[in-house]
Amino acid sequence: MVDRAMVDEVMGRIRPLLQRDGGDVEVAEITDDNVVKVRLRGACGSCPMSIMTLKGGIEAELKKAIPEIKSVEAV
Repeated sequence: MVDRAMVDEVMGRIRPLLQRDGGDVEVAEITDDNVVKVRLRGACGSCPMSIMTLKGGIEAELKKAIPEIKSVEAV
């Protein structure tokens, strides 16, 4: 299983970029099969580009830093 501390460290690098635009992200769960489930908050929760942010930004950065991650999903 993916280490929560490692995920939190990467998210700490991503979060300021989202907050700058009025959004935020929170890790809700890391499943046994290495899927990271997140909640998009603020402007990110209602933005029409949130899927691109999720897959092209958050997921890409997490998978680059922690290759064991299979995917990132919004809940």
